[in-house]
Amino acid sequence: MGNKENIQNQIIQAVDAVKKTTPMAPSITNTVTINFVANAQLAVGGSAAMVYMPDEGEALAKAANSFYINVGTIFPNYEETLPATAKALHESRKPWVLDPVAVGLGGLRTKLLIGFKEYKPSIIRGNASEIITLAGLWGLDDIKYQSTAKGVDSTDSVNSARQAAIALARYTGGAVAVSGEVDLITDGSVIALSYGGSHFMEKITGSGCSLGGVAAVYATAATPFIAALTASAVYNLAGKRAEALTVAPGSFQVTFIDELYKATAQDIAENKFELEEV
Repeated sequence: MGNKENIQNQIIQAVDAVKKTTPMAPSITNTVTINFVANAQLAVGGSAAMVYMPDEGEALAKAANSFYINVGTIFPNYEETLPATAKALHESRKPWVLDPVAVGLGGLRTKLLIGFKEYKPSIIRGNASEIITLAGLWGLDDIKYQSTAKGVDSTDSVNSARQAAIALARYTGGAVAVSGEVDLITDGSVIALSYGGSHFMEKITGSGCSLGGVAAVYATAATPFIAALTASAVYNLAGKRAEALTVAPGSFQVTFIDELYKATAQDIAENKFELEEV
């Protein structure tokens, strides 16, 4: 099992490196959440760019430090843009984050997500139902963790996605982050449980999507597992702090961005998490 102090030191190094270098982590993301994703990336010290066209995706995949692909909104041209971008990332050996939003809903989304299997995303981030369904779609699961969920909301518990997350992480050689009341992050050999957050996160659009964008920022400066854990830690810390200062979702979202910006590397590393052997 990873040493907790060593992991905390790696978190501190990742946070400090991002704030010093302002790495670019472009996104192809859900149109409902573009503003939130970009502002969250900026708040933690990264740089944002939003991509739509195939040539833009390929060019930025080669030029940027990492990339975030979220399939929450599907446009017809994404049938070309998404595979071309993922292929360029894979060939360039750039880290990238996949958010399989609403996996199982619609033919084009399903086709695209099946196609991503060969490009092995560095980090897969989703709710429990999405992680379970993606593992099934990629043929990595068995009957004990089938999900019947459709759409963007999870109907499964984080713990029920444990085996699916492990299977996905072992297949990709990267990390999987399952978002929920307690986040689960695994590289296939170690599981981290990250605590904190806020009930207001369920009352605003894009808390999960922007988390994926922030994970892509940290992926420029750390291993997939450390990047995913760092992203979850800063989100859980900022969510907890923002909830203490606000009483409703609108003000929470603004304060949450502020708290992402204000969080120090030490604060993020010390946010509560537990480690388990797989």
